[in-house]
Amino acid sequence: MAQLSNVLSNQLLGAMEPASRKRIDPHLEPVDYKLGALVCEAGGLLKHAYFPQGSVLSLLTVLENGSAIVTANIGREGAFGLFAAMYSRVSFNRCIVQLEGHAVRCPIELLQYEFRNSEHVRNLFVSYSETLLSQVQQTVACNAMHSTEERMCRWLLMMHDRAEGEALSYTHEFLAHILGANRKSVTLAAQSMQTAGLISYRRGTIQVLDRVGLEKASCECYAIVKERFDAFLKPPETAVPSDTKSRRGN
Repeated sequence: MAQLSNVLSNQLLGAMEPASRKRIDPHLEPVDYKLGALVCEAGGLLKHAYFPQGSVLSLLTVLENGSAIVTANIGREGAFGLFAAMYSRVSFNRCIVQLEGHAVRCPIELLQYEFRNSEHVRNLFVSYSETLLSQVQQTVACNAMHSTEERMCRWLLMMHDRAEGEALSYTHEFLAHILGANRKSVTLAAQSMQTAGLISYRRGTIQVLDRVGLEKASCECYAIVKERFDAFLKPPETAVPSDTKSRRGN
């Protein structure tokens, strides 16, 4: 029962059909992650896919000079490593822990088997991958067009959703790294948000005080990405082939 509870706390695992879960569940391995921990380096070979259950993983695009910027966040709605189950086992991104907590990991070979043999799993993985790609695209536009304060509001809202309202523990240095901004601009943004009564920020702890105000101060990217993820487990009927008619015909 404890193992089943673990599965259902991740939306993507919980959405799998019972036959697939029966094969996967015995091989799920729980892992606990601390803030900033490295899950996989860019170019690394993936042996597992990771399904957050309270933790949040971030995908970073790494440049030749060593600098990196976050292009996507993955919480309990999804997983890191599904591309390895579908196409390539090499990670294109660095993956780090952005919100510490629990996760489970599954051997890639098991997910490859399900992807090859289950139409339901194929539809689920493709639907999620398309949604994750849309987050990457939106983040690229956001990083290029919106202010540090707007981007910080978007990021805090995403973390607030996944932390279920709890306080967030982050230093200015970590925020600057995550947002791809310099420390001074992050400090000024945090001070502005605190003066406006949106957040309190003391000794590396951020508490959201005015959720509605934070959403108004954010760029449109937060709402766009949230809407896409809320809908990804409900793809259009035409995207999920059904054999109902053929069964009736028989």
